Amino acid sequence: TLDTYADGDLLTRAARMQDEFATALHSLRDEPHVIDVRNIGLVGGIELKPLPGEPAKRAFNIFLDCWEQGLLIRTTGDTIALSPPLIIESQHIARIIDTLRGALRRAA
Repeated sequence: TLDTYADGDLLTRAARMQDEFATALHSLRDEPHVIDVRNIGLVGGIELKPLPGEPAKRAFNIFLDCWEQGLLIRTTGDTIALSPPLIIESQHIARIIDTLRGALRRAA
């Protein structure tokens, strides 16, 4: 595994992509239902306002919307958790963020 990481230059590649990922991810902070956006490296979290009396439902609805758009995200409670592969490229980051932005705007 370590040889694969070294041969693919994956760890330094991730370091090169982290600033672009952070900028794109934090561009979601003013979208509807977003309480907080945080990240470290290529790992990010988007905390959402829960639906009254229905914790985790808003995040799950956004998960379903993203799934229908071809994007697989993970949720934990009312937080969207992102951890893209280390081979991610700029166009992938843009697609993730655009898909999430649309899902956030469509969410109840």
